[in-house]
Amino acid sequence: MKKRWDCLIIGAGAAGIGIGTVLKELGLQHYAILERHSIGASFGMWPDEMRLITPSFTSNAYGMLDLNAVALNTSPAYTLNTEHPTGQEYAKYLQALSDYHELPVHCGIEVIEVQQEADGFCVTTSTGDWHARFVIWAAGEFQYPRLGAIPGSEYAIHNSQVTSWAALEGEQVVVIGGYESGTDAAIHLSRSGKKVTMLDRRSRLLDKGSSDPSMELSPYTKDRLRQEIQYGRISFIGGCEVQWIEPEPNGGYNIYCEDDHGKQHVIHSEATPILATGFSGSLHLIEHLIQRSGNGAVKLGPADESLITPGLFVSGPSVMHDQLMFCFIYKFRQRFAVIAHRIGTLLQYDVSRLEHYRREGMFLDDLSCCQENCTC
Repeated sequence: MKKRWDCLIIGAGAAGIGIGTVLKELGLQHYAILERHSIGASFGMWPDEMRLITPSFTSNAYGMLDLNAVALNTSPAYTLNTEHPTGQEYAKYLQALSDYHELPVHCGIEVIEVQQEADGFCVTTSTGDWHARFVIWAAGEFQYPRLGAIPGSEYAIHNSQVTSWAALEGEQVVVIGGYESGTDAAIHLSRSGKKVTMLDRRSRLLDKGSSDPSMELSPYTKDRLRQEIQYGRISFIGGCEVQWIEPEPNGGYNIYCEDDHGKQHVIHSEATPILATGFSGSLHLIEHLIQRSGNGAVKLGPADESLITPGLFVSGPSVMHDQLMFCFIYKFRQRFAVIAHRIGTLLQYDVSRLEHYRREGMFLDDLSCCQENCTC
């Protein structure tokens, strides 16, 4: 007979480990977390110099959970003894969390396909089929960079494919994209003594705009950028739409752009251009089971459940509700207990034990309170 799990979590990153911890506290016995690499693998793939932009601080005793924690009564700041952990350090925090709670993580298993069946789902993997009543998709985004959007992008390198910024060759480089990834790349390239030109669709960089950090550079990034700009190695060209990239016969690369007025420009890069163009994410692997809005965002029900496939949930940075983006850890962790509550209710568990998550700010089921409210 085929073994049937109550729930399968796909991915053992921040979302997978976080929600796995909540399910463990709820009392689920028959669930598993499937990971194709190792726990926190995406964080381990970050460039050596890259750090979490949200600060970690041990504030638990005063009723404020560390911004980078994915489980109650934990703090990466305390575990790692640092404020802005590297990706490699944060992966150690996730591993420690899994070890402490003895989470049922199965590594080295690649998910190939998810199909709905009469009593739940069949998850086809590199080790065979796994069957479950519920599936939580927590595979994340970092391992799925957005490539090929710009003609000639094969001549560039995506920021997620860089091991260390200090190891890149060349004295002058162009970074395509001016949000967090692009700005972080420019900062570290400048610190290595390279001259950097940033190209971005937006016309502003350090100006204040939205108070939602999902829409603006973080204060941590702005502080580092201001410090680095004073050395004159970073220049920014805003309102610039990159059309294509091609190699220059005499060496280097030409990036062809169009500005807001329709004027064409050619920017030369001595070194391989950097694509900081974001991530397509892992949801394309379950595209047939989800519904998207006009802007391409996944459309989810009140408990982050697929609108067209009951029993399939999405957790992590891809979650959106209308204009609300849950792309930071401190945001999407607030939805773990919401999903767990829905699954626990359907499995007839005592979900009252999840109420303390609400008191700790990790059970956000009323989204009417989420809005910009900074007045100064």
